[in-house]
Amino acid sequence: MNSVAGKQNILDKIGIPSNLVWGYIGIIIFMIGEGLEQGWISPYMMERGLSIESASLMLSVFGIAAAIASWLSGVFVQTLGPKKTMLMGFGMFVIGSIIFISLGIIPLNYPVMLIAYAIRGFGYPLFAFGFLTWISYRAPQAKMAAAIGWFYFVFSLGMSVIGPFYSGMMIPKIGEIHLLWTSMIFVTIGGILALVVNRDKFDLTQISSGNKKEEVLKGITIMYTNPKVALGGVVKVINGIGIGGFVIFLPTYLAEYGFSTSEWLKLYGSLFTVAIICNLVFGTLSDKIGWRTTISWFGGVGSALAVLAIYYTPQLFGHNYFMMLLAMAFSGATLAGYVPLSALVPSLAPRDKGAAMSVLNLGSGLSHFVAPALVGIFIGSIGVGGIMWIFVILYLAGAVMTKFLTLPNEKKGSKEENREVVNL
Repeated sequence: MNSVAGKQNILDKIGIPSNLVWGYIGIIIFMIGEGLEQGWISPYMMERGLSIESASLMLSVFGIAAAIASWLSGVFVQTLGPKKTMLMGFGMFVIGSIIFISLGIIPLNYPVMLIAYAIRGFGYPLFAFGFLTWISYRAPQAKMAAAIGWFYFVFSLGMSVIGPFYSGMMIPKIGEIHLLWTSMIFVTIGGILALVVNRDKFDLTQISSGNKKEEVLKGITIMYTNPKVALGGVVKVINGIGIGGFVIFLPTYLAEYGFSTSEWLKLYGSLFTVAIICNLVFGTLSDKIGWRTTISWFGGVGSALAVLAIYYTPQLFGHNYFMMLLAMAFSGATLAGYVPLSALVPSLAPRDKGAAMSVLNLGSGLSHFVAPALVGIFIGSIGVGGIMWIFVILYLAGAVMTKFLTLPNEKKGSKEENREVVNL
């Protein structure tokens, strides 16, 4: 009994709420299944005969679905509770995957692929961001950024590190189609751990008014009643545009300089390997130096510089894997600079954290739509270089916006954000 308590205390001290630890583990495994195709689905579709515009449209449709589900995740937690929200996400992923693989991608039926991939897109935001909202209610305010840093650690570890590395290892052995089927194994195990083994109690009556229509509408109305929350959502959109766009054109761009698909997958996985480590670093560091400072300088300005490094490195050094690895690692580190945003935005509306998280999650989902849309619209006219400079400008604009995300209790001239504690 004492040993268990000791372990729980250690978890709590490093920022993982011990009452939610099985949820964190479940997220890792679920997101492995979600992330299997992230690094190769676009070039694979083009190899099968689709144009880059058609591949971009498919990812954009996925992004629209993910954006809607991301928005719904917060308000659904506030009306239905986290477990029901996550169960819905699990079901959507399974149904969408079965249709996408068997009736869409195998016979190459593009209309079915669009519909099924959209259904699949509803799955992971409801599951993962439903759990993130759960964390925002149950983690101690003083450790909020650290708890969220751990969430993004496990989220990225599954989707963007283990998933791509597993794909790179298994595609030569079993092929793309069989690989997609194995995603069902991972999401099932992850779902069981997060929804069944995880025993944390969530008292819905303490956060919900009981009026489900009113609670759902708060995910929209809060953007008018609290404009800073809406601004935080815009910064979240900017946060993900680089990663959302890279997967579409970087494999082809790097191939012009001699990089193989296998090398690209390793580089892509390495980016997120660095990111997951820095998620923990910035989650803890930002609790000390200030959330806005971390987001603006390490996230916004840092990401702008990282985009330029990724674009110009192959032009300067050619097929130099080590130099490209450094550029991708730099991008991964700056991506993690946005981690405190998920602590900052719900703290802007301490009485309606679920609604605020819905706006933030909407921004995360919209980035999966905006990035492919920008690529699809501009890649033909201004090329990869033009797209990269659009990303740079947006990241710098986001850094400026972050300065206006001041908390309700923050004093003018304060160097460090005040944390408002709300007892639920």
